[in-house]
Amino acid sequence: MLPNAFKSLAAGAALLLGSTAANAVEIEYWQYFFDARVAAMEQLIDNFEAANPDITVKMTHFPYADYRTKVAAAIPAGEGPDVVQLFYGWLNDYVAADLIQPLPSDTFPAAKIDEDFFPMVQAMKDGDQYWALPTAVRSLALFYNQRLFDEAGVDGPPETLDELVEIAGKITKRDSAGNLTQAGMTIGMNAQDHHWFREVLVRQMGGEPYMDDYKKVNYNSDAGAKAIEFYTGLVSEHKVAAFGFMDEPQAAFKAGLAGMHIDGSFRIGSLNKTRGLKWGVTELPANAAGERFNYSSYWVNAITTKAEGEKYAAAVKFMEYVTSDEAMQIWLDVVGELPAKPSVGMTDANANHEVYGPFIRGLAYANTTKFANESGQRQILMDMVQRMDIEGQPAAESIAVAAEAEQKLLDEYYQ
Repeated sequence: MLPNAFKSLAAGAALLLGSTAANAVEIEYWQYFFDARVAAMEQLIDNFEAANPDITVKMTHFPYADYRTKVAAAIPAGEGPDVVQLFYGWLNDYVAADLIQPLPSDTFPAAKIDEDFFPMVQAMKDGDQYWALPTAVRSLALFYNQRLFDEAGVDGPPETLDELVEIAGKITKRDSAGNLTQAGMTIGMNAQDHHWFREVLVRQMGGEPYMDDYKKVNYNSDAGAKAIEFYTGLVSEHKVAAFGFMDEPQAAFKAGLAGMHIDGSFRIGSLNKTRGLKWGVTELPANAAGERFNYSSYWVNAITTKAEGEKYAAAVKFMEYVTSDEAMQIWLDVVGELPAKPSVGMTDANANHEVYGPFIRGLAYANTTKFANESGQRQILMDMVQRMDIEGQPAAESIAVAAEAEQKLLDEYYQ
């Protein structure tokens, strides 16, 4: 038997625990599966729950291919996430489908966000309210395999597109039958090359990929034809790459069978875990005139229309944390994606970092494509290259077909 004093203490403790449990709130967070992103979010959730013991965050992730379908089905049914991750290019679709709600202006005042974040996030703003905010942003850079560079006697990464072709030629290897066994350069519109084509190569050849705030296709031009001829010429003319080599460009680079690879800053975390791969990174090559361009994008977090009452209040708190300076530095360290605030990204340590620096510096001359349907627009460019590679269609003809198809997609979306 417990003494009366201990009985009272035990009863009080039980009452307190019962009260805490009764007041506890669980919210759901959804994102697509990418190992480094999941690891980073696990760390953020641990930190948040330690600071907010009355809130539990349950994370669920899905393969990228299934992600949008799962979100679209769950929220209207009153299920799924309270806070959801979405690609910036999907914002209009999520708003139109009533899947997300605006961020509360008292906690996320537009003027403060405009001041604190990189300007690209303003695509998430409608009037004086933001619908979503990123923890991190992305840009492109050129990864290179240092071991293959050393074997080929290459002193350093290319500064220009001409040097890119020259170095790739030194690294490329083929067997006795002429089959590619080691690529000088990866290639594939199914990865990040469709961004490289649009926002970098077309501009470097003197063109503008789109007009009218990305509502009008403009790459069906001499500059666009030159851009796609340079790109496919890596396979057909210079023979330093092959479409479909190891299926995915990043797979060939991670396997140590490609000398150079254009990818986003999000790839850093994965490459850091690849054993035996000695790699470096540099800014995207300039054209002959020394002009550099880049592409920037980002994923954002938003509060869904499912979140109500105490779950909504908890979701707002969680949004505050995942858009904080602390969260952005963790995301940079774990994933390699760039902080969405200059206060974190432009510190001396980050801007001059040997790995992060090229990506961060690339933000200064980056453009952000405003997609109507990112997957559909990417597929159109994949088809364009396939017609040239398999059917031998001339560049001018294939790019005209692509431009017509993409313009039709844009017209249907914006009508």
